[in-house]
Amino acid sequence: MLKPKLFTTLKGYTSKQFLADLSAGTIVGIVALPLAIAFGIASGVTPEKGLITAIIAGFIISFLGGSRVQIGGPTGAFIVIVYGIVQQFGVNGLIIATIMAGIILVVMGFARFGSVIKFIPHPVVVGFTSGIALLIFSTQIKDFFGLSIDKVPSEFFDKWIEYSINFASINYYSFGTAALALFIILIFPKITHKVPGSIVALVLTTAIAQVFNFPLETIGSKFGELPSALPSPFFHKLILQQ
Repeated sequence: MLKPKLFTTLKGYTSKQFLADLSAGTIVGIVALPLAIAFGIASGVTPEKGLITAIIAGFIISFLGGSRVQIGGPTGAFIVIVYGIVQQFGVNGLIIATIMAGIILVVMGFARFGSVIKFIPHPVVVGFTSGIALLIFSTQIKDFFGLSIDKVPSEFFDKWIEYSINFASINYYSFGTAALALFIILIFPKITHKVPGSIVALVLTTAIAQVFNFPLETIGSKFGELPSALPSPFFHKLILQQ
């Protein structure tokens, strides 16, 4: 029987626990929302779609999940898959693929296929996650170096060929800002773990870019103003463009 952890956790819930959860939720939210925007852009869709996914999926996972400390939202491992689907079939194709994946997951859950994961060899898991990391890394080269490429190919080798052809268009302001942010994220945990390095990198590099007026693309200049409210749900005919 489905019994979300939220309903059992609320019994005996104290003000001390609430303050701790509020603090943790605030920090996670500050980190998760820019990350969701980045995932949306890297997946080939607009930033607000990443935000909407993080908000709705995060709420449903927390509300119906089976762990009192679970945090859910978009995952980087799906960037490569989503990007390929969007490039070939568009957002409508992505919606269909998402519905199909959801149905398959529900069937696998009722069939208790989750226990099969224990039979997968450890080298396979390591190889899979390393491969995903490499593919995600390859999607970030254009923005890290500020390359002038209108449309990045979805295939791995085609990406790198396109990067090599257009590497002369590097934006050194973009590269310097991205490199500084990466350095802060890597070094800050050695200073303290109380504040995530990603928050410090986000605030500091944004301030530097604004103060010195670096010629950089921003979310607003590239995608326009983000919506301040969730869109109303609606149904429409999905047409898969071949």
